[in-house]
Amino acid sequence: MKKGLHPDNYSLVVFEDLNNGFRFLTRSTAASEETTKWEDGHDYPLVKVHITSASHPFFTGEERILDIEGRVDKFKARAAAGAAAKEKRAAAAQKEARRHTAKIKKAEVKSEKTTPTTPA
Repeated sequence: MKKGLHPDNYSLVVFEDLNNGFRFLTRSTAASEETTKWEDGHDYPLVKVHITSASHPFFTGEERILDIEGRVDKFKARAAAGAAAKEKRAAAAQKEARRHTAKIKKAEVKSEKTTPTTPA
């Protein structure tokens, strides 16, 4: 096996789930500047994570929407902005169509006044 292929910095680390406060101690190469006191009285590096097996719907059997990053809100905001822009374009197109129609009618009225009529 090649030398130096795997990391050498395995150490005990506490992972904490930010959703429910569940914590567990395991070996990892994850680095952290925070530390916490574990049940055995020793201090270990603390890594905070958004989701673990204690909060993930696959492992808990619960169906719920996890929206840590606000993706749903961002999507709704983009959809609302898109709908507003579409309405604005439609209103501008209708205004342009009315202006164009009025211009054509004005030209027709003008041409009728200048065109001589012949008796039938």
